[in-house]
Amino acid sequence: MQKKLKENINNWIMLMPWILTFAIFWLYPLIYAAYLSMTDYFTLSGESVFIGFDNYIAIFKDEIFWKALSNTFIFTVGTVPVTTSLALLLASFLNSKIVKFKEFFRASYFMPTVSSLVVISLIFTNLYSKDGYINSILAMLNLPYPKLGWLLEPSTSLLSIMIMDVWTATGYYMVLILAGMQVIPNDLYESARLSGANSRQIFFKITLPLLKPTLLFILVINTIKSFQVFIEIFIMTKGGPLNSTTTLVYMIFVNAFEKSDKMGYASALAFILFFILIIFSLLQMKLLKEKD
Repeated sequence: MQKKLKENINNWIMLMPWILTFAIFWLYPLIYAAYLSMTDYFTLSGESVFIGFDNYIAIFKDEIFWKALSNTFIFTVGTVPVTTSLALLLASFLNSKIVKFKEFFRASYFMPTVSSLVVISLIFTNLYSKDGYINSILAMLNLPYPKLGWLLEPSTSLLSIMIMDVWTATGYYMVLILAGMQVIPNDLYESARLSGANSRQIFFKITLPLLKPTLLFILVINTIKSFQVFIEIFIMTKGGPLNSTTTLVYMIFVNAFEKSDKMGYASALAFILFFILIIFSLLQMKLLKEKD
């Protein structure tokens, strides 16, 4: 009895650093943010007035919120499938035995992922500008292009950022898929070839089914990342033009740090985003399990 009690005490002592870190840096901010979401909080004075669910009601009446939600959904739906498909294609290419210089290609595709997103955003801002390389090349080819620049036209601004995001993130997910491919036993492929299966059948009947845990992980984290897109918006467009690139996280930032009386409103927005992400993650996991 004493030995078991001693073991339990030792276990709790070992867990205490994690529990304290969790409580201070995650649980307490979450509870406090939930409280702030039901108040009118004034950042400069630190005063707060409890108003219940008024912030949530105001959010659903806010046209900018619906525009930001729409932009966030478009960004997510437009980037996640493309990024995952390209990552799967590149991983299959690098996993092939006929490809030479695999390390070079792997490093090249992965390089944008480890580069500063701020620097990449500044580079693409110049590329997308009125007199940037993209417009110059299109002008030389006598092809149509936005006269004011890709980021200053409401019809092209969000698409331009989505293209940059796909280019930046594909290499990271490619490495994850490649790692998943390389742990699949070669015996399965050899048995399939001896049975007369072609490359297409092997890919869809062996590789893809065994990659489903990896693909589920990628879909979930990629969806969360896309819903939380912020740096690109902040650096490249500030949510413009005409709120065409305003996303939920950028809207949270503006209300929390650029307006002195909207911290409670921003906290309510953050909780709405939190619940949207939970719903999407659960739906993705359920759909993939049903397919299994």
